[in-house]
Amino acid sequence: MKIQAEYIWLDGQAKKKQPGNFDQMAELRSKTQIVEVSDPRSVDVSELPVSYLKESVEDWGFDGSSTEQALGDDSDCGLKPVAAYKDPIRGYPNILVMCEVVMPDGRPHRSNTRWKLARAAKRYQGERSLFGIEQEYTLFDRNMKPLAWSVLGVEPAGQGRYYCGVGADRIFGRQLMERHTKACLDAGLKIGGTNWEVMPGQAEFQIGPLSALEVADQLWVARWLIQRIGEDLGIVVSFHPKPMGKDADWNGAGAHTNYSTAAMMAKETGWDVIQKACKSLKRRHHEHIKVYGACNDQRLSGKHETCSIKEFRWGVSDRGASIRIPMRTAERKCGYIEDRRPAANMDPYLVCRAILETVCGEGFKK
Repeated sequence: MKIQAEYIWLDGQAKKKQPGNFDQMAELRSKTQIVEVSDPRSVDVSELPVSYLKESVEDWGFDGSSTEQALGDDSDCGLKPVAAYKDPIRGYPNILVMCEVVMPDGRPHRSNTRWKLARAAKRYQGERSLFGIEQEYTLFDRNMKPLAWSVLGVEPAGQGRYYCGVGADRIFGRQLMERHTKACLDAGLKIGGTNWEVMPGQAEFQIGPLSALEVADQLWVARWLIQRIGEDLGIVVSFHPKPMGKDADWNGAGAHTNYSTAAMMAKETGWDVIQKACKSLKRRHHEHIKVYGACNDQRLSGKHETCSIKEFRWGVSDRGASIRIPMRTAERKCGYIEDRRPAANMDPYLVCRAILETVCGEGFKK
């Protein structure tokens, strides 16, 4: 049976962009291929064309010179399918395909951050790590005016009434949130919930708990879905960590990353393992900050529920700390921790690898 497969990948924009640009993370790209599958009810990535193999009869790559991933005189890049999901936009039997970018000979492209996470996940699979990511985002109209400002025509009243609020004077863009949530469920993503944030027109969704590769793949697909649905509604989704500017008295946007291992969950010894993990994360603070998102210094100011980027501390139920230990974890002396440092525009492949290698290994080095 022939179906539409939307191949999704990350471009090379993250290396090109300079401080001050509006959004600073690798951007999502996608293109459609018509593929033949044996059973559309259960498509395995092994069935999908692998364009980089020399013996492959399929010529299914992309022009890397148009995505900051190659030069014009040597522009072919390949797409390696790594995960397939139901397509909630086009509907059954079509699919969404998350891909790694590879060179024509199959080697990982320099912009490919997933393959190193795959290597780390395999190395530390005995730790049975689980991740949950809280993805915050801010909504704008097509003219790049904040949606709340655009709808009201004036600057909204200050923070305090928007978090988990209700009402047309407090919530802006709910139709996008609702459609996105349903799309994630229909796609088979492990979305855990949604809520409106402190700034008007700002919200979050949660993906996980899942293994490192699963949570990162699913977060990228969820990001693709919310931007794709935003097209239909005329709403632009921003992942900038401080969308209103570094000096604005409005909250920034993060991607808080929750993490645990089997040892951290153990009732007898979990608390000691958690304290050791926090100490390890403190030692590698600067290395982590380098991959926790661009322009994150604007957000990690020590204000608006953040710890200063220049310091590292952890505390129980402390949303102004670098690492928050949930109250329930402290009471049970086992559980998970929340890394509140990652920016909304972080690359989950990099963040999950940094945490894995620091907590489970000798420390993260990019």
